[in-house]
Amino acid sequence: MAGNPIYLGIIGFGKVGSGTYETLLSNQESIDRKAGRPVRIKKIADINWSAPRRVSVPVPKEMQTTDARDLISDPDISIIVESIGGIKPSLDFVLAALRAGKNVVTSNKELIARHGKELFDAAAEQNVDLMFEGAVGGGIPILRPLKSCLAGNRIRRVMGIVNGTTNFILSRMAEQGADFADSLAEAQRLGYAEPDPTSDIEGFDAAFKLAILASIAFETRVPVESVYREGITRITARDMEYARQLGFAVKLLAIGVDAGGAPARPGLEARVHPTLLPLDHPLSKVSGPFNAIFVSGSSVGEVMFYGQGAGSLPTGSAMVGDIIDIARNIVSGSTGRIACTCFEDRQVLPMDEVTTRFYLRTQVADRPGVLAAVARVFADEQVSLASVLQMDASGEAAEIVWLTHKTKERQMQASLRKIEKLPEVHEISNCLRAETDA
Repeated sequence: MAGNPIYLGIIGFGKVGSGTYETLLSNQESIDRKAGRPVRIKKIADINWSAPRRVSVPVPKEMQTTDARDLISDPDISIIVESIGGIKPSLDFVLAALRAGKNVVTSNKELIARHGKELFDAAAEQNVDLMFEGAVGGGIPILRPLKSCLAGNRIRRVMGIVNGTTNFILSRMAEQGADFADSLAEAQRLGYAEPDPTSDIEGFDAAFKLAILASIAFETRVPVESVYREGITRITARDMEYARQLGFAVKLLAIGVDAGGAPARPGLEARVHPTLLPLDHPLSKVSGPFNAIFVSGSSVGEVMFYGQGAGSLPTGSAMVGDIIDIARNIVSGSTGRIACTCFEDRQVLPMDEVTTRFYLRTQVADRPGVLAAVARVFADEQVSLASVLQMDASGEAAEIVWLTHKTKERQMQASLRKIEKLPEVHEISNCLRAETDA
């Protein structure tokens, strides 16, 4: 391959950094041809070089450093790969690299979700590329298709399973009847869940990813603080079984909706929560630690992107795709070609304004008149019921599952506040939203 090499530096050599390194080395000849010039790693910065890495070729000593500034200040390095994660010190390093005229590749979802505007402004000032395909969906290409391949569409909805840990847990609960605690323990044993799984099971990880997805899909900045978030810790094996009997699967979904086409709803929806999804929906069939993102566009119709959403090599694959794109731009003198696409300033609707269906599981007194009392509350709040099922009864108490038609969140929440005060109701065991066409 003719031409001077394009050099890059990697900051952080954990799972993502080592996956990027491995992908670059294993496919070097093909990558060089696609880039138009040789692409070579010059330096890698990491604070702990004694930690074991699963790489086929050890990093040569002359490429190793513990100071990220060695990479940022190196005039030969054109591309910085940030793979540390989190905000500190990643934000400082990425800003310094952009301001030094370096192109940047990152898979840091929290960094992009919280500081995207600041980073894009810095990239625009220097006319360099900031790419982050690996931040959402790991190895699944989704951000570039939204920005480029589907650019001619008005995106109406993005809805996806964007966290493999929670999908593994919910899949195990559905398929084996296991409870949440055992399923989480299994995910941790297999390496799908961290020792502290809070970011996954409470929906923080999915919220960061949705903020990025929705910002690109709807061409407006969606602050992560405006994303409604609810985790999966209240889901039980009972809920999974009852949902199946009703014709649904339960998934933790990241949902973004352009509500502008609806009367008096000019904003967007951005929400992460456990969701009942019809069993014939493509997303309901996504099992285990896999991710899938379902997109509805004005011209393309419905498309789905599916694959491994995390892991060293899948995310490394996305990182290298970004590296090749930047290398092509360097060769053609067109870095900074696709800048921030947040052209509009639209508001995210408060959750009270969102309309969905609801699944409600209650424990009530097993005596006449209870169903009528609860149904009366729903009627008073203009919540229409689709079905009412008695799942279990002991003579003293009965377990009743209610499924509503579409209703506003505020009406459902008002109903719940009244229902839990009824003397006939012992407990509201769970309340989940459902996404259906009807």
